[in-house]
Amino acid sequence: MKNMSRRSFIKTGATAIAGTFAASSFLPKGWPALAGEKTGGYFEKEFGITDELCRKVLSEALSKGGDFADLFFEHTITNFLILEDGKVNRASCEVALGVGIRTVKGDQVGYGFTQDLSEKAMLAAASTAATIASASGQKPATKFAPLKTKNYYPVTTLLSSVPLESKLPLVQSLNEKCFSLSPLVRKVMVVFHDQERRILVVTSDGVKAEDLQPRSYLSSSVVAEKNGRWERSGWNFGGRREFSYYTPALVEELARRAVDRALVLFEAIQPPAGEMPVVLGPGVTGVLLHEAIGHGMEADFNRKKISTYCTMLGKKVAEPFVTIIDDGTVPYLTGSINFDDEGTPAQKTVLVDKGILTSYLHDRISARSYGVKSTGSGRRQSYQHYPIPRMRNTYMLGGEASPEDVIKAAGNGIYVQDVANGQVKIGEGDFAFYVSQGRLIENGKLGAPIKDVNIMGNGPKMLANIVMVAKDFEFAQGGGGTCGKGGQGVPVGFGQPTCLVKSLTVGGVRG
Repeated sequence: MKNMSRRSFIKTGATAIAGTFAASSFLPKGWPALAGEKTGGYFEKEFGITDELCRKVLSEALSKGGDFADLFFEHTITNFLILEDGKVNRASCEVALGVGIRTVKGDQVGYGFTQDLSEKAMLAAASTAATIASASGQKPATKFAPLKTKNYYPVTTLLSSVPLESKLPLVQSLNEKCFSLSPLVRKVMVVFHDQERRILVVTSDGVKAEDLQPRSYLSSSVVAEKNGRWERSGWNFGGRREFSYYTPALVEELARRAVDRALVLFEAIQPPAGEMPVVLGPGVTGVLLHEAIGHGMEADFNRKKISTYCTMLGKKVAEPFVTIIDDGTVPYLTGSINFDDEGTPAQKTVLVDKGILTSYLHDRISARSYGVKSTGSGRRQSYQHYPIPRMRNTYMLGGEASPEDVIKAAGNGIYVQDVANGQVKIGEGDFAFYVSQGRLIENGKLGAPIKDVNIMGNGPKMLANIVMVAKDFEFAQGGGGTCGKGGQGVPVGFGQPTCLVKSLTVGGVRG
């Protein structure tokens, strides 16, 4: 099966999905399921993508004098199973297949893509990409060397081989568990998402890299009612996981967290407003680190002089006990990759080393501009997009203090357990986030839960104002984290220990 014109479709259904069909049953007759060989040779076997064909397409992409060209083939199956009002009433499957062809000339990019993997269609897309240049043509490498990498998300069972009859008890048990934990629970929505993404990157300088990237998560959203007052919260677990990760014990823990987070809001109050110490709890508050600080360290923003950090390489940006890392090599995390979408092996990048800014996150274009090697951070949403510098798993290392000592040092302020609905201005670093879960800190101790509050500040200033870091580092274990930038969304992870920010603006109740 080589030349198909229609590459993406969605099917939805209601109770009819409660059969015994595997995910591959959603595919049209004749489409290959994501099964069989897990790595090398998939695109050649299923779609006839040979080295000879790749050289021909790359030659066309370089025909007008580009410096570099690459091909990004993708075949992705994405499934959603949704339970609401006690019934599995929605299911969807989306299949995407295509190739993106990029030509690079200096820091300029020409790009074309096609859903049709025929030679004619790919040469036409390559011709479009080639128009970025206007010089004599160049030739790609005569041979492509398979990229050898470690595997940070090995799977023994493909998600596409798991039938719906196995997924249904999972979402049903989570729904039942949530209702059993409290009579105040009025409504539960459960979502199980799984995805298999196969990619092949072939570059004009001779790299050939092929990967199978699994991703899944299980989430529960709970609505509770007490004395006519309604509250909502939820939780999710996931990552680059296979189906066996979702054990009864994990389902029970997920239900407990979702319900507890909703119920605690009945006790929540609004904190006072103003400038005050803020303690960020471990794990999920790392999203604040990602948004308010991490984006400013992506190299394209610095190359274009947009980021506050563009003149700060080698300079102090935080206290000596602060080290920030972006890492694509953490097993099973959502932001982990075996190689990036340009064919650069995954790696661990130290951005801030003991308070000193030591690196940006680079793709091939920014790396050449700075005269350094790519950090393996060139990522893209799909074959329809070209890669740009992006984060993977961004986190701050733990310190020496206990969490209790950090809270005590805050005196009076707030403790943030989770944030949502953030807005960040990359250039200035200004941010505002809604605190979805937190507590007051009164006289160095945790007090009442808080709600309806925002925290505001400036990312670089917040980084400089971290005055204490605890030893309780943890990664967020959710699987639904997606970061948006430049119209593209990619899966990411984050984490951090409990830390004390000397001062942030809290938007609560005016005194």
